[in-house]
Amino acid sequence: MRSSPYRAVRGLLALSLAAAAALTAAGVSPAAASPGSGPTAVVTMGDSYISGEAGRWQGNSLTTSGSRSGTDRAWTGSGYDPSRVYGPTAANGCHRSDSAEVNGAAGAAQALINIACSGATTQNVFRAAHGGRSYKGEAPQADQLAGIAASHDVKLIVLSLGGNDLGFADIIRACATDYIVWYSYCHDDQQTAVDGKINTVMANVGKSVDEIRAVMSGAGYASTDYRIVLQSYPSPIPRGADNRYAESGWSRTSTGGCPFWNKDSDWARDSLVPQIASRLKGVAATRGAQFMDLRDMLQGREVCARTSKLVSSTVPAAATTSEWARWIDSNETQGPVQEAVHPNHYGQLALGRCLALIHARPSGDYNCRNTAGAGASGMYLTPVS
Repeated sequence: MRSSPYRAVRGLLALSLAAAAALTAAGVSPAAASPGSGPTAVVTMGDSYISGEAGRWQGNSLTTSGSRSGTDRAWTGSGYDPSRVYGPTAANGCHRSDSAEVNGAAGAAQALINIACSGATTQNVFRAAHGGRSYKGEAPQADQLAGIAASHDVKLIVLSLGGNDLGFADIIRACATDYIVWYSYCHDDQQTAVDGKINTVMANVGKSVDEIRAVMSGAGYASTDYRIVLQSYPSPIPRGADNRYAESGWSRTSTGGCPFWNKDSDWARDSLVPQIASRLKGVAATRGAQFMDLRDMLQGREVCARTSKLVSSTVPAAATTSEWARWIDSNETQGPVQEAVHPNHYGQLALGRCLALIHARPSGDYNCRNTAGAGASGMYLTPVS
């Protein structure tokens, strides 16, 4: 994590070695505190949709050299340094960017702490003593949280989780392959695969929330001392009718970076994303957490959306006109493929605004949406019906 605006406090030798190592990895120094004392904190946990993956990019450009028409924030003037965006997590691939969602909560707490990691599953959140697994050289996230809860006054925990358990990357790969290679649809087979996994995945998301509750209780917190927000996922691709490129031909692959058939796009936008959101809402309800529905958060700002534009020498990068999600760069001519179909720098700033807005709403479930033609300041909440 690059910059969390708080002062670390030294001490407390009684912290476990595992927690201390985890805090070091997350950029947090161990210290003694209890609920109501120590620096106040907002903590984000889970996977790439909250870690900051793709925060390197300000829109998408066909230019493959230099700053890529101003879209590549890792450009140094003579080369590329992803640590300018991802800090030390550029090395292990957790990709906690400087524009990650938690940083939108500036002013809400003294410490903004991001322990989410790109690629993380529910088993990377569970405590090690309860089946949790270390990931990319870092302790399970609940064990990291234990150290943070001891040294800070944690007020809000925001969790994004379940997508990797469901195999998001495999779904995207299968659908792109069916478009480019096989000229067939993916939605039928992939829906069957999702249906076969989703009950187990949601049970494990629920267990993750339980693990967080157990950690906080063990640190002396009452359930009223802090809040948990469970968030869903936005659709990074538009409906078929909202795609600015023709369905046939190579423009969706070679120009837009969105190689999907209309029927598969419609399935993802109107079936898969809502299905996952509905199930996550149910988990939040049973675990006493707030729910933030992000299904419409990228509406009109998705990869290949008609109402957004590629960046070029004549169309500058801008939050008001550029895409808010990273395209699929299958040849990896511009950064690693793991960044594909994630909210980019502009999208993350918008997510940060969503977090700030729900922080100000101590109860209730909300959708977070964007305002056409506006940047992150145009994000707004509506109650979930």
